Amino acid sequence: MKDHQIIEGCARHNRKAQQLLYDRYSRFLLGVCTRYASNRAEAEDILQESFLKIFFSIGDFSGKGSFKGWLRKVAVNTAITHYHKNLRYRYYVDIEEYVSTETGIADFEEDFCTADELFGILNELPAGYRMVFNLYAVEGYRHKEIAKMLKIDTNTSKSQYSRARALIRQKLESLRKLKGRYSGA
Repeated sequence: MKDHQIIEGCARHNRKAQQLLYDRYSRFLLGVCTRYASNRAEAEDILQESFLKIFFSIGDFSGKGSFKGWLRKVAVNTAITHYHKNLRYRYYVDIEEYVSTETGIADFEEDFCTADELFGILNELPAGYRMVFNLYAVEGYRHKEIAKMLKIDTNTSKSQYSRARALIRQKLESLRKLKGRYSGA
């Protein structure tokens, strides 16, 4: 069954079409949700909530643009909503207060860490840093857009992204040293 047929079926609340949509896109959307969650269980909760939103608002998909892109946007927005609901601490730091902790190492070998190790490093970031990093570096949003979505100051978005990068670099350097590949540069 083609996407447009699945969309039409889901708009009519056809269970078979909903199951086909879930089967076709759940792995992709779980990957999106995982980038914003602290653990797999939280990612699965976000995924479930995303599919509920998708099933109830699929009639809003205009057919213009990519359906997969629309699904991704719903999942990202659901993750942001989930973040706001579960936010216990907010970090409001002006970018002027931030001093970079760049390590001075020019670059890293392309294959010195596995995808799982990199995912683990990203998952260790504080929630706010991880959210801003994913929205900026992965999803391609601008800091002004991120600030509006997360209801924070633009400078806070910039500082959290900068701090996330510094933490990632620091953790990658530690991993590199641990693996014995540190060149001492």
